[in-house]
Amino acid sequence: MALERIASEPMSAPLPAGTASPLESRPDPLDAAMDRYADGDDAAFAYLFRELSPRLRAFLQRMSGRRDVADDLTQEAFLRMHRARGSFARGRAVVPWAYAIARNCYLDYARAKSRSRVSADIDSVQELSTGPETNAEEELSARRDAECVERTLARMTPARREAFVLLRYEGLSVEVAAQVLGISEAALKVRAFHAYELLREALGIAR
Repeated sequence: MALERIASEPMSAPLPAGTASPLESRPDPLDAAMDRYADGDDAAFAYLFRELSPRLRAFLQRMSGRRDVADDLTQEAFLRMHRARGSFARGRAVVPWAYAIARNCYLDYARAKSRSRVSADIDSVQELSTGPETNAEEELSARRDAECVERTLARMTPARREAFVLLRYEGLSVEVAAQVLGISEAALKVRAFHAYELLREALGIAR
């Protein structure tokens, strides 16, 4: 199955009158689309891919530090979602499930490369503002801080890095992030706290 082909296909035709649509019966359109996809509706994949792929790619880039790796792992994550869709529990939230699959793709990649650390890709740092109000000294300072954050993330244990990335960059709630990692909310908070402390120390931020 080519992901690009399925993602470009239109959503399936409307259901007959009087038939409840999953997209109407479930409050979250993503969850409803996943229910349809799990039931064999390949056309629902287009919506899932469009909505989830940017988020998963951003997460994987933060974890791996490399754009090319993130692209490959995003494709792998969706392939795994396709293969596992039959086992998806209807009524379940798709976002934690999708992030967990993407995380497993990254962990498999890291193990295959025998890495406990990932190299930071400075090119992945968000572009800095170069407006007229930004002087060279401020821009240089901001760039150094951004590079310091990337290096610090790369040196963290994977457990701390993924907790920080899911909460800070992906904007997931503590509850959802804990579901993704398969740990308690308390454990997630501890990991995130240690990550924040490492960043504070690296950036020289006073408590």
